[in-house]
Amino acid sequence: MTTSFTPDEYKNFQNFLEQACGIVLGDNKHYLVSSRLSRLMRENSIASLQDLVTQLNRSISAPLRTQVIEAMTTNETLWFRDTYPFEVLTKTIFDEYKKDRKQNVRIWSAACSSGQEPYSISMAADEYAMHNPGFRIDVTATDISQAILSEAREAKYDALALARGLSEERKRRYFSAIGNQWQVNANIRSRVKFRELNLLQSYTALSKFDVIFCRNVLIYFSAASKTDILNRMADALNSRGFLMLGASESIAQYCDRFEMVRASTGVVYRLKAY
Repeated sequence: MTTSFTPDEYKNFQNFLEQACGIVLGDNKHYLVSSRLSRLMRENSIASLQDLVTQLNRSISAPLRTQVIEAMTTNETLWFRDTYPFEVLTKTIFDEYKKDRKQNVRIWSAACSSGQEPYSISMAADEYAMHNPGFRIDVTATDISQAILSEAREAKYDALALARGLSEERKRRYFSAIGNQWQVNANIRSRVKFRELNLLQSYTALSKFDVIFCRNVLIYFSAASKTDILNRMADALNSRGFLMLGASESIAQYCDRFEMVRASTGVVYRLKAY
């Protein structure tokens, strides 16, 4: 497979991807498509992007559809990404719930990839609980990819993955060496439950949350899908719950149910009171 697609081939694949999982693939992502799908296409003896789309649209191609979606939606991540969201979590959100004498906080990590975000949240909560005995959290971590969720549940990472955003102090405190890998300690893993979820699907089975992390995810969706996702996330929050987005993401033109809260280290959104 090469990066040379006809405009129609590429457009047809864009349409498939948006209909399947809501992701809007830019017009200049030919190399991304080629790099992520070339091996899969070789293994399935598929000669062209149009042949792939034709097979994906057949009712008997469910396993292939899953493989393609996983290949196109799996993104690299890192520990304590951008730092400030975790400072906002502990210094603003947790402190707010502490004032309200709320000791059990439910958090949703949407599009959790290989687990760095939910485990970072669990570590941050562990550090907070050291100074606030009795404080507890539960994290529900979701992703569309079954394969990446299996990796996340294992919670095993190589040295290169650990070097991306993790301090030596946290590595010593929260990880144990297993062969040439490092595994997140059981007390941190126990707070996190993983489950498969397409963000275009219903969230009602997840129940209600106090905090939702949906960071660097909405940028891949159409305007209509962003509006839909944000409104349903608002429905999934408890009264006055918090929503954490990526640094470059804004909800102003998509949903009016949140108000911006400026903390000392960054911004978070809070469900408006009605």
